[in-house]
Amino acid sequence: MIEQLINLTNDALYSYILIILLVLGGIYFTFRTRFAQFRLLGQQFKAVTEKTDGNGVSSFQALMVSTASRVGTGNIIGVATALCVGGFGSVFWMWVIAFLGAATAFIESTLAQIYKKKGLDGCYGGPAYYIEAATKCKWLAVLFSVFLVLTYGVGFNMLASYNLQSTFSSYSFYNAKYTPWIIGLVIALLVGYCLIGGGKRLISVTSFLVPIMGAVYILVAIVISVLNVKMLPDVFKQIFTGAFDLQAIFGGFSGSCVMYGIKRGLFSNEAGVGSAPNASASAEVSHPAKQGLVQVLSVFIDTLLVCSATAFMCMSSGVTPPTSSNEAAAYVQAALGATLGKAGPIFITVAMILFAFTTLLGNLYYVDKIINYLLGKEPSKKVRNVIYVIASLVIFVGAGLSADLLWGVADIMMGSMTLINMPIILILGKYAVRALTDYEGKCKMGGDITFSAKDIGLPHKTDYWN
Repeated sequence: MIEQLINLTNDALYSYILIILLVLGGIYFTFRTRFAQFRLLGQQFKAVTEKTDGNGVSSFQALMVSTASRVGTGNIIGVATALCVGGFGSVFWMWVIAFLGAATAFIESTLAQIYKKKGLDGCYGGPAYYIEAATKCKWLAVLFSVFLVLTYGVGFNMLASYNLQSTFSSYSFYNAKYTPWIIGLVIALLVGYCLIGGGKRLISVTSFLVPIMGAVYILVAIVISVLNVKMLPDVFKQIFTGAFDLQAIFGGFSGSCVMYGIKRGLFSNEAGVGSAPNASASAEVSHPAKQGLVQVLSVFIDTLLVCSATAFMCMSSGVTPPTSSNEAAAYVQAALGATLGKAGPIFITVAMILFAFTTLLGNLYYVDKIINYLLGKEPSKKVRNVIYVIASLVIFVGAGLSADLLWGVADIMMGSMTLINMPIILILGKYAVRALTDYEGKCKMGGDITFSAKDIGLPHKTDYWN
């Protein structure tokens, strides 16, 4: 009954409300920024290389934290689930959400920079702060913060833990009764160790692991696609014919490629959800628009590179996907095994370990920051350690639960965040657009790029940019 209720709620959220919000919002921001996600690609790479004075978090580090959360188990198991249940056409709708979502990511991350706060270890912020500034409703910002904790501290982390242990199911030593709990315990202990070091350790670990694992994963995907190059024309044909199979789409929309493409695309790149701005606000930059452009890159890295890599590895293998989300991990392993032999499942297991680990750390970085807002101050070491113990226990429990239940809970929590964040950034978006115009104007003039809140007519009080 609980799973049925969750499924009904998800159908309502993703069949109507979120599709309208995300797609129309993405189109609106794309036009308002004059296609900045494509037009300013060079500036995106330039902004990510900007260095700090050595004391704060750099744009690159903030990018790696947000990418660590985005690039995770959803890029492997999430994409495989979409292929299994929604069909190959779901890949096209993932791409659509990425292109449109990149503009949304720019807006929300630029706003996070504008409204960021001064802390003991540098700057911090996120949607909770610009929600309160825009609406004067403390309760709405608190509600968003609670949903964020439930989404990233509970839903996504339980799901990441489950997805990781599920990749071991094809090995002979796997025992469905005991192995998930053993793997969950190991993951929980490792994450707990990193958490004890606080935010700085989380940033250093993710900054080191994310570029390496992403590059290796994409390289292997290219190799597999080249080995199966004869299959690629048919793969593209199935993507586009499946994406526009109107009878299949409208015959059962809740299970269609459109819905699964949007759900898994949103789960993967998180544009409009309000998660990445928590990392964006921690970056020390000379202009808010710079960090907005950096987060555009994160969306492209996540969906256009890593999600596409998984999709093409699976689709070009010739292995027919099952129709159950519970078999998504087995499908990925079978697909790689068909091309790489015994090395295929081993590679996916290693990739899942790294992806899951960095996802868990990236998610808990967001939780760590939002706890400051909920408490109204930096928590004491004792309180923080209690939170870390609870976070580790959640990871442990998630390893042994049902896949469908975990996906459903994670989707509802993420959807709830989006329902609050999207209307707010639609209201405040004009200030991010003005910041972009200000940034481009100063780039043309040459010299140092600086920013002042009065340059965009910001009516709200901020800790920075005065």
